[in-house]
Amino acid sequence: MPEPALAVTGLRKTYADGFTALDDLDLTIPAGSFFGLLGPNGAGKTTLIGSVCNLVRPTGGAIEVFGHRAGTREARASVGLAEQDINVDRFLSVRQVLVYHAGYYGLGRRESGRRADEALELVGLTGKARVTAPELSGGMQRRLVFARALLNRPRLLILDEPTAGVDVDLRADIWRLLRTLNAAGTTILLTTHYLEEAEALCDEIALIRAGSIVARGSAEELRARYAAGSIADLYQRVLAVAS
Repeated sequence: MPEPALAVTGLRKTYADGFTALDDLDLTIPAGSFFGLLGPNGAGKTTLIGSVCNLVRPTGGAIEVFGHRAGTREARASVGLAEQDINVDRFLSVRQVLVYHAGYYGLGRRESGRRADEALELVGLTGKARVTAPELSGGMQRRLVFARALLNRPRLLILDEPTAGVDVDLRADIWRLLRTLNAAGTTILLTTHYLEEAEALCDEIALIRAGSIVARGSAEELRARYAAGSIADLYQRVLAVAS
């Protein structure tokens, strides 16, 4: 059996104020899958992502990315993260944002430029390469964050609310791009509050509450298990049972 894209075992995170964001969480995501993680605000989604991406230091447990311990060079090189917040340098051009970020992966100037141009074309921003981020619309800034996550050609792409606040046309573009990436072999972990988005895109869905996974399966399997007529009904029933 191939190594899973992500293997999380007994993951715990308790913050300094005593709040436990992750409570012995176990999660395995097969390589090549399109996986959705759903849950209310404060359920632990962002803490889990931060732990995988070395932005949060867990209290306990273990994380492996394609068989490599999280934090190692091999694991970091395998992960791309598109965060919910648009956090790009306001004073650099769009292309410079990508070139500089590519340098964090040890890429030379020529290769960084080549990958930046490749990412800009992929997300439809080639014509905006020379402008700064504040000159872009909100939707175009979202595309830039997405392009930045693709620079290292990640095997595991993590998307935290990638379509939050975007219009219908951009959401459709992002859906098409994600399906293309997944079909080419990229494993995708998606968090979203748009339940229909998870149902349309994901092979499997896990629901998280209070730092633990409380249900997992395909949308069809979960609807049948909880006698739910829709994904929204399923969401409410699962979280009500878990509360």
